Amino acid sequence: MIPKRRLGTDGPVVGCLGYGAMVLEGYYGPSDDEQAVETIRHALDLGIDMLDSADAYGNGHNEELIGRAIADRRNNAFVCTKFGIVFDESESATELPTGWGFSLRINGKPTYVRKALDASLRRLHTDVIDLWYAHYPDPSTPIEETVGAMAAGVSAGKVRYLGLSNVTAEQVRRAHDVHPIAAVQYEYSLWRREIEISLLPTLKELGIALVPWSPLGGGFLTGTVTQLDKDDFRQHNPKYAGSNLTANRDRFAPLLDLAKQLGATPSQLALAWLLHRGEDIVPIPGTRRPERIDENAGAANVTLDSDRLAQIDRLAPAGLAQGATLV
Repeated sequence: MIPKRRLGTDGPVVGCLGYGAMVLEGYYGPSDDEQAVETIRHALDLGIDMLDSADAYGNGHNEELIGRAIADRRNNAFVCTKFGIVFDESESATELPTGWGFSLRINGKPTYVRKALDASLRRLHTDVIDLWYAHYPDPSTPIEETVGAMAAGVSAGKVRYLGLSNVTAEQVRRAHDVHPIAAVQYEYSLWRREIEISLLPTLKELGIALVPWSPLGGGFLTGTVTQLDKDDFRQHNPKYAGSNLTANRDRFAPLLDLAKQLGATPSQLALAWLLHRGEDIVPIPGTRRPERIDENAGAANVTLDSDRLAQIDRLAPAGLAQGATLV
């Protein structure tokens, strides 16, 4: 079983690694529902109990998969999901550019917040969500209004803790003044480190946990990505586009060499580095295969002393990856 960590100063105790279920929706290649359920349940077996979903993943299908996987194991799972991305054209929403070549439609208005919560509870087949995030802030709705509506879900006993995703430090402060925020999700890994400037220090100041999404750089930091299929979701990512993938493979090659020297896989080194960034950080790597769950869990056993951490900083400084950063 992997070690436990507390989400922020006053939050719940969960496994030091969570599981990001987005990968089960075909974004990185085909996924089989039966194997998906097996993978989720294997994560629970290893103490990877923080299961991360969103109503946008598979347009609700991902939450249904989580619900199936935990049907007889609800007490072993810490269920996290997100709301705010709107696919239903009959719903009002505000367009938000992503930098991935497309925009998202976002709704954080109180009436929509309440509707989204009840829909997620039905799909997850549970009466309470352990950690509920706003997936993106709604540009047309003050974040105070969105979080106020989310807090009503806590008061009603439908949600235990609140979180935010893809937000600025200033938005976190405003939201935290309305209701305590337990965790914030943002992309963070050895190939995207700009949150160290403002957002991460703010979270540490306020006692809020960081949950890094894409902690393996969308699979890049596994050292196994040499090219992408034409339908691969990562085709939209500027760091993978054109010659950038080849350039980044060259730039990060010394990091892969270091992993080999340490007797770890590249994935384990990347996750171990995040775990050493603070006890308030819980990465959520995703995989479609149970054996990769075992590999990721092994990152908790990789010890990096101060000299190794300094060496990693030299090998993979902020801004090393070639390609634009995204929201």
